[in-house]
Amino acid sequence: MKRILISDTPNVIGQHVKLSGWVSVRRDHGKLIFIDLRDRSGIIQMVVIPDKLEAYQISKEVRSEYVISVEGLVKERPGGQEKSENPLGRVELEVEKMEIISRVEEELPFDVSKKDLDVNLVTLLDNRNLALRNRKVNDIFKVYSQILKSYGDVMREKGFLEIKTPKILSAATEGGANFFKIKYFKREAFLAQSPQFYKQAGVGAFERVFEIGTVFRAEPHFTTRHVNEYTGLDAEMGFIENFSEIMDELEAVMKRIIKDVKEKCPKELEGYGSEILVPEESFPRIRLTEALEILKKEYGKENEGIDIDPEGERLICEWAKKTHGSDFIFITHYPANAKPFYTMPSSDDPQFTEGFDLLFNGVEIATGSQRIHNYQQLVANIKKHGLNPEDFKDYLEVFKIGMPAHGGWGLGSERIVQKILGIASIKEAILFPRDVKRLAP
Repeated sequence: MKRILISDTPNVIGQHVKLSGWVSVRRDHGKLIFIDLRDRSGIIQMVVIPDKLEAYQISKEVRSEYVISVEGLVKERPGGQEKSENPLGRVELEVEKMEIISRVEEELPFDVSKKDLDVNLVTLLDNRNLALRNRKVNDIFKVYSQILKSYGDVMREKGFLEIKTPKILSAATEGGANFFKIKYFKREAFLAQSPQFYKQAGVGAFERVFEIGTVFRAEPHFTTRHVNEYTGLDAEMGFIENFSEIMDELEAVMKRIIKDVKEKCPKELEGYGSEILVPEESFPRIRLTEALEILKKEYGKENEGIDIDPEGERLICEWAKKTHGSDFIFITHYPANAKPFYTMPSSDDPQFTEGFDLLFNGVEIATGSQRIHNYQQLVANIKKHGLNPEDFKDYLEVFKIGMPAHGGWGLGSERIVQKILGIASIKEAILFPRDVKRLAP
């Protein structure tokens, strides 16, 4: 008999079927044994009666997280036992045959069948293989999967070509210090901090490119918003008139992602109490200097230097929500000395840049800019940043053969998940996170 999914059982009432999955809960009620079986599609209650002797004996052995296969008759639940809010709550399986596929070999550290796992983050991550089976933890990655799908879909619709760039490099991407060194045969190599240089090269060939790829940052952070390996949603687009066009595209992309998640993941959002709104109006856009003035005037907050710290990001998002009714806000025109050398200086004040950050619900989720496309200007700006153009000769090659005005962004996928669902740490949005202290599991 061919296996069906648990979610299909309401459509086959009165038929014999085969199900396979994990034992979520086992309850012994005297003569009757009840088992909640879980697969990727849902959970069904099963009842094992003494008349089915072999199955009954096996059911006495099974425990939580045993993997089993069963055959039986799909029936409507007896009156008074239905859970009408869930189609699976109206059916049950009367088991006729049962097979244990795999047993649990050690005591489980927590009950994965609970709605909420009452464990700390360290325990959650130390026991990641088990924690991922919890329905609520599982739902994080269903939302994440939809975000990745929506990003790919909307980028292709907008004429962007998906590319995959190298992650093992001969030199640090942007000349910084926050990179991981690795041994590459007899040479020293580095893990990519960003696909930036290759995205720009892609513009020289394809005009519009995007990538969903891994990013490595050797930064010793101990926060709820940083990790050392994450998945970036990058894009680069050619033949732009100004950097506002980049923000226009990114805004449209984010609106599409939010819309799709709201439509495709209602149960997952409900489980987290998330009531996200699909943005209708344009995201507010303010200069960094204006943002700093707002923080000082509205919240009495002084920032050290010309930048916004995490508390400032939270407060400026609070202001955007109060003033514009928006969960998003663009902060533009960062100082030139605070942005990478390839960032285009502002046309009205070269001390600042044609760049931006996008904040969402209190945290920066994206950074982007128009890039310098003129070879001579780019070389001069590399020197201005105290770097040697010779160290970037491979990167500079494409600018010698003609490049259009272009720009793009880097978007942090896990931060989007974190802010949509309101989870405490970004590490919960990563299957197996890597931070300063964690290299396993």
